[in-house]
Amino acid sequence: MYELVKGRPDTNEGRLDKEIRVYDLLDKLNIDYERVDHEEANTIEACEKVEIALGEGTSICKNLFLCNSQKTKFYLLMMPGRKVFKTKDLSKQINSARLSFAGAEFMEKFLDITPGSVSVMGLMNDTENQVQLLIDREVMEPEFFACHPCMNTSSIKLKCKDVLEVYLPRVLHEPIFVELPSGEE
Repeated sequence: MYELVKGRPDTNEGRLDKEIRVYDLLDKLNIDYERVDHEEANTIEACEKVEIALGEGTSICKNLFLCNSQKTKFYLLMMPGRKVFKTKDLSKQINSARLSFAGAEFMEKFLDITPGSVSVMGLMNDTENQVQLLIDREVMEPEFFACHPCMNTSSIKLKCKDVLEVYLPRVLHEPIFVELPSGEE
């Protein structure tokens, strides 16, 4: 089973710069976090064991990187893992033409993240605000949520309040809250 530890790794050895930059920023902002190192987890299903290690009341949200059909507007959507994503449900709420998944080249260009590692932490790399953050309200209802620190071999547990009130203002991203239908329809 995976072990939940407080804070950053003891050593940077074997870790990519983009992951270390996440820990550096969280430490600089005095945001407490706990971390679980694990095998590659690039789907919600693969994160089930990790969720158990993170503790009751913490769930890893689904992070989708989307764009409009012209590839001129980009969105990072945070939503509960159990919900089924339907573009029409989101498109109406944000007044956008049909959305689709953005290509890996845009993930790397704007967020310095590769597929399977997408998370709100990547917004620290979006210094030109090319990506609009969309959050399903349900994600921020519990006290904690978890995400990858830009690498899908670790997961971090943070207070939702710290993400909304400290992290997002620091990285200059204001979320748009949406409400996606519940359940597996």
